[in-house]
Amino acid sequence: MDNPAASLKQRLGRYGIWSTGLRSEDPAARGELTDAAAELEDLGYGALWLGGSPGAQHAAPLIGATSEITVGTSIQSIWQYEAKDSAAAFADLEAAHPGRFVLGLGVSHEKFTQQYRRPYSALVGYLDALDAAGVPAGRRLLAALGPRTLELSRDRSAGAIPYLVTPEHTAYAREILGEAPILAPELKVVLERDPDRARAAARDYLAMYLTLPNYTNNFLRHGFTESDLADGGSDRLIDAVYAWGDEDHIRERVTAFHEAGADHVALQVIGTGPGDALPREEWRRLAALLA
Repeated sequence: MDNPAASLKQRLGRYGIWSTGLRSEDPAARGELTDAAAELEDLGYGALWLGGSPGAQHAAPLIGATSEITVGTSIQSIWQYEAKDSAAAFADLEAAHPGRFVLGLGVSHEKFTQQYRRPYSALVGYLDALDAAGVPAGRRLLAALGPRTLELSRDRSAGAIPYLVTPEHTAYAREILGEAPILAPELKVVLERDPDRARAAARDYLAMYLTLPNYTNNFLRHGFTESDLADGGSDRLIDAVYAWGDEDHIRERVTAFHEAGADHVALQVIGTGPGDALPREEWRRLAALLA
């Protein structure tokens, strides 16, 4: 197909923010969410990526509070939202704010859904339904780790948004995708210089992900061993999937993803507060060190 990713790639820019907190459904948090979205746009981030299986309804208030920044789901589980409902929500948001929303899709994990069967085939069927409903391939991205799903990202969407990966995986993904599709991996950031404190915060957050075979199998495919996955993750694993340390080292880690083939890096700040918190001061510090 023609290159559907070019205009979206330009809109995303080089950096975005990945956050579960930005998809909060708490009515009392709405004001802070929209204020934070407006500030992130002012700070120069090109995209907001909403975690926690969000839908278009979670993106809508953030898009309404901003003027240009792209808002995407990262990811919307195909098991949680029917394709026809996703297509209708996409159409409504597109009519209100043309070009501002990108539909990030994935198969999630067996641990989180009873319907989990033949995930690759289910994802293909979901894309077929979106095609039939008129959702353009150039406005959707897939959470892809392995070769078949990366190929599907290349052939049926604007590209891939891999989560919990390394620069080495990014280079591997770029080779499969080719030059044109978007490659926008997520990278976790701990703004802490002390190695013990930084790695402790990283391990606390990583623990749940190390119970999910989609991620652990991907690590094993790319040079890690079972010992790297034990006890919250080895230092080697932590240092590969996190950016931590002083400003120069964090910049180097982000740059490593770009040099490996990423067009855009979705940065998730990991702090000491709840996972759904809005680490606004850390977002400011991160923007300053990337400027």
